[in-house]
Amino acid sequence: MGLFRSTPPPVHRATAEVEPRATRPPWSLWADGFGRLAIRCLQIIVVIAVVAGVIFAVQSLTLVTIPLVIALILACAFAPVMRFLRRRGIPSVLATVLTLLGIVIILGLLGWLIVWAVRDQWDDLYAQAEDGFQNVIAWIETLPFDFLSRDQLDQAVAAVTDFITSAQFGSGALAGVGQVFDFLTGFVLLVTILFFFLKDGPQMWEFLLRPFRGEHYVRARRIGDKTVGVLGSYVRGTATVALVDAIGILIGLLILQVPLAVPLAVLVFLLAFIPIVGATLAGILAALVALVANGWVNALAVVGVVVLVNQLEGNFLQPVLMGRSMKLHAFVILIALTVGTVLGGIVGAVLAVPLAAAAWGVIQVWDGPGLPARWARPKHPIES
Repeated sequence: MGLFRSTPPPVHRATAEVEPRATRPPWSLWADGFGRLAIRCLQIIVVIAVVAGVIFAVQSLTLVTIPLVIALILACAFAPVMRFLRRRGIPSVLATVLTLLGIVIILGLLGWLIVWAVRDQWDDLYAQAEDGFQNVIAWIETLPFDFLSRDQLDQAVAAVTDFITSAQFGSGALAGVGQVFDFLTGFVLLVTILFFFLKDGPQMWEFLLRPFRGEHYVRARRIGDKTVGVLGSYVRGTATVALVDAIGILIGLLILQVPLAVPLAVLVFLLAFIPIVGATLAGILAALVALVANGWVNALAVVGVVVLVNQLEGNFLQPVLMGRSMKLHAFVILIALTVGTVLGGIVGAVLAVPLAAAAWGVIQVWDGPGLPARWARPKHPIES
């Protein structure tokens, strides 16, 4: 009987593996390695879409977003002034008005200095520039090789003159009038937003924190305090460094008798808010004015003064005034400047670095006071 006992057919290994997979639900396909990769790709696409939407909205509403960001940064910079006035018993509205008037007076004074100095010395600089241009033409004609002929120079000058007197230049001037109107509108909006930020800034932030509870609320408060501290310290430190730079370069320009010394010093102060690039632009402009007005020897002396002042700033002032919490790598600064310039022009270049410093400050306190986010903590010391 044992010889005729039926035995079950052998089960092939491939069949045993295929059947359980066929019975798996469809959503289990997202659980393997390729599925997790697809999920990450979808998440990245969603993040990119959101960032692109935000950038598009910012570029479409620059008349609102730029005054809003500038007002936020100025409010952070003058927050200690508001706290000081309130502790002295001054009502909140009066303290806000006094602080706001101080800010408007400072900004207006800078603009008035530039306009007054340029208008006062423009005729002399124009005459000196014309003489310098004629000297350059005469020098070009003495070169042993045919660089530019006299006819080519005359044609270039005529082309520039025709463009200035053409309708195209007039349309550009009309566009400039529209830009001036937008600037005035943005400035009024900036002052209005800044008034409310100075007066009710803490209450506004507390209102935004209402949805958070427990640990999330503590983290949001910590992030807000860090952002205000970093932005305020950055603006105050940069303004102090810029003021020292402007005074040092102004003294050098006055000693060397360079025209437009006052507006050039004010320009140095303003360009100092654009790291790396601003100091270079200020030095080039000062050297060009000295070259046109006083010759190449005086221009070289101006370059030496600019380099000396920048070295003193970089080695002594910035480490003391700016602090380590706002210290960014030069590569990060260049990337932030590039992105800010592409998105917002000159204003974007000015705002890019403080916003990047604030973002880095937030990362540094994400998991606790002085405790960076887990992914931002150093894994091991880097050998130099």
